[in-house]
Amino acid sequence: MPRVKGGTVSRARRKKVLKLAKGYRGSKHRLFKVAKDQVMKGRLYAFRDRKANKRNFRRIWIARINASARMNGLSYSKMMHGLKLANVEVNRKMLADLAVNDAEAFNALADTAKKALA
Repeated sequence: MPRVKGGTVSRARRKKVLKLAKGYRGSKHRLFKVAKDQVMKGRLYAFRDRKANKRNFRRIWIARINASARMNGLSYSKMMHGLKLANVEVNRKMLADLAVNDAEAFNALADTAKKALA
């Protein structure tokens, strides 16, 4: 009985990993053993950091909303509570964008929040 040689399948698998490791430094893009570990680690980092990215953006939006809200005599939490009472459904991303690019619209929303709180 002839011996089993996993030639094409093994080569394809290794080529796939080395292709994913393209651009890595040193032996990490050349040697299969090292590249395999690095690709796995890279995918873990990518998964973790997609979540972290969402958190970071939310923090930035809150900081921007807070800064503009305080210019209008409100704190961030009072502003958000006032908007909720006034049934204004604007997400933080859009609020932050208004705070940076359209101050008049943000001021109008701040006034709405103030009226709802009163």
